[in-house]
Amino acid sequence: MQSSSSHFNTSNQCSYNNISISSKANRPASAKANRITYCLQQPRIQKPSTHFLTTPQKMNETGNTFDKTNALTTPLDRTLRRPSWTSISTEVDNLVAKKKLIQSNVSILESFLLKIAYKRSIHSTAFDDQFIPSLDDLRISFSEDTSEKVMFPNVTYCGDDNYGMPRSENLAMSDKAQTALYEYVTKIASMYRDIPFHNFEHASHVTMSANKLLNRICTPYEDEDEEDTAARTFGISADPLAQFVAVFSALVHDVDHRGVPNAQLVAERSMLAIQFNNRNVAEKRSITLAWNVLMRDRFRELQSLIFVNAYEMRRFKQLLVNTVLATDISDKERSAIGKLRWQEAFHPSQSSLLDEESSNSRFDDASLRSLKATLVLEQIMQASDVAHTMQHWKAFTKWNKRLYRELSKGYREGRGSLDPREGWCDGEIGFFDFYIIPLAKKLKECGVFGSAASEYYIPRVLGMGIKCIP
Repeated sequence: MQSSSSHFNTSNQCSYNNISISSKANRPASAKANRITYCLQQPRIQKPSTHFLTTPQKMNETGNTFDKTNALTTPLDRTLRRPSWTSISTEVDNLVAKKKLIQSNVSILESFLLKIAYKRSIHSTAFDDQFIPSLDDLRISFSEDTSEKVMFPNVTYCGDDNYGMPRSENLAMSDKAQTALYEYVTKIASMYRDIPFHNFEHASHVTMSANKLLNRICTPYEDEDEEDTAARTFGISADPLAQFVAVFSALVHDVDHRGVPNAQLVAERSMLAIQFNNRNVAEKRSITLAWNVLMRDRFRELQSLIFVNAYEMRRFKQLLVNTVLATDISDKERSAIGKLRWQEAFHPSQSSLLDEESSNSRFDDASLRSLKATLVLEQIMQASDVAHTMQHWKAFTKWNKRLYRELSKGYREGRGSLDPREGWCDGEIGFFDFYIIPLAKKLKECGVFGSAASEYYIPRVLGMGIKCIP
């Protein structure tokens, strides 16, 4: 990150594109009775609209307070009027179940957006008052597929301020901003297909799992301060934008999945396979759709919450591409490169990319830390995508049955060369032996989970005694 982003804002007021914050030092003596208001400004519009409030109650446009429950339900009720809502499919096909999934995902995304806002309120950020993305900024490009590493900011702290969580429990989003977030999540949900496994409920499960893992690693231990936590997590705990990308990627990673593997799409010579050069077809499709929806004018307010300049926008895209493409475990070339990157980051003395004289010479300290952080986020995404294999037996059997049904459906329709009934148990055991258990070892090996990493060795037991669950 640019050097300006690694220093505090020492002035009484911090302002940047789309958000302006009046600090505590600029408040009158009766400040406790006053509100700190985070104001969102649309580009080239002078009058700001209320965006974040740090008071127990929020204000509507007329200045009157409104009930917190209504603030949560009204945006969702508005989105339910849209026709796209009816296409969202869940195991329990009723409005209550669908609302719960939407609300759960919105709440998770909102919590990380508030972290971004809080960080910007106490630290200066390089910004452009009239930031208008260029054509290159607006495009998603897969010319280089993934970045070897995405740079993470140098960690700087302001007294006792906690980078990870807002100090005020009352920090909240305005009704207008929350409506935009609800509408985006609902639109994404409507783009998931009604298939047994790769559906919106799976995406929600992955998002909740990613949220749990992030909160686990970003919570300071009893004997840690925020700087120690940031060092242990390679800067992830001090980077709410990266945390947001992780849960955002989890939500969108299987958008419009067709229910068949990439290899089948390539074999069929589908238009998608041709479009994405026969590689990471489903993943690139999901990224493209999610990004294009986010770039619509109607979500400009949501955009301005996530990134306030071209640097943050590019960084968001890099992390989005890296984390979603990490879920394509069938890409042998990418998996091989990933192993080399892991060796270079965490076992440099064993890396085949380095000789004895040039050990670690490719990276300075900041670059090596950023490589480790990028890899950890990719591992978190991979673990979240198969979280059912690392959770309780009921969760495993539920999703394992769904995967079996989805693959069986494809085979019956002539869209699969292998009959899942043949060798299903052996295949599942092999999946644990060659992917799940090594992944669990990496979660421990990287060190970000500390002693909690032992929780992820549960798959070793399951891998030894797994049953056939057709």
